[in-house]
Amino acid sequence: MRVEKLDSLTAYQNASLYTNLFSKAVKRAKEINRKNGLPNDFVRQGKRYYELPNGEIVTQNPLTDGETK
Repeated sequence: MRVEKLDSLTAYQNASLYTNLFSKAVKRAKEINRKNGLPNDFVRQGKRYYELPNGEIVTQNPLTDGETK
């Protein structure tokens, strides 16, 4: 991924603000999922993983019957 340099201090400040806001939103969504017994999914090196509410990491989607992708 190529990252372009930003031309102004304001652009850096805005980028930092939005990055912080989005990070907090994602963290909160993960907490809500755990509280409601739902898995959090993420991708590493092109492979999808699921973090179960108990912290276990699996590759099979726990919300499907195994027949759908």
